[in-house]
Amino acid sequence: MTHTSTATVTGILSEIQIVPVVVLDDPAGANELADALIAGGIACAEITLRTPAGLEALKGLRGRTDLLLGAGTVLNAADVDLAADAGARFIVSPGFGADVVARCRERGVTAIPGVATASELQAAVAAGLRHVKFFPAEQAGGLPMLSALAGPFPEVRFMPSGGLRPDNVNTYLDHPAVFAAGGSWMVPRAAQAAGDYQEIARLCTATRAQLAERIRQAQGAS
Repeated sequence: MTHTSTATVTGILSEIQIVPVVVLDDPAGANELADALIAGGIACAEITLRTPAGLEALKGLRGRTDLLLGAGTVLNAADVDLAADAGARFIVSPGFGADVVARCRERGVTAIPGVATASELQAAVAAGLRHVKFFPAEQAGGLPMLSALAGPFPEVRFMPSGGLRPDNVNTYLDHPAVFAAGGSWMVPRAAQAAGDYQEIARLCTATRAQLAERIRQAQGAS
């Protein structure tokens, strides 16, 4: 599985719908974590650079063809280079940075910058982007704010992240402007620290089941 174009990457994320946001404290368990995600039916991950272990984990996973790898908390062009060299196919940042977007284009990786205001979104659109992260989603106003931002920019699709949980993720995914949602509830750091990858696989499986039920209900209502 080789992911190069933006259309391909965002298309795959749209199909998976859920993007696990992974904060690693130890890169040693990266492959076991990846196995748990796959076992649970979620074939992607946003591995954040919040800890030094994130970059090492990306390097350890870059040979895998069964997982779409992204890097999160990418703050500058140098981070883009490090993440791309480590195998990331998409780059997620908490805010909009023109330098990050430009370097992503140069490196052939997909940029999904964060926006929380109309000005940030307008800058992203001016940079040619059509897929952005809405962050921090719950703290920035939740669905009402996302709807307000989507109004003047009907061509933009959002990936809300920040404060999403099993009890509110479906309401975000039901929004027509949302292409995927980011969350960390299925990859808790405590389970990683305990080496409890069965729990991570269970949480991923439960999340996939919840999404499948949502789709089933929507089809039944149509």
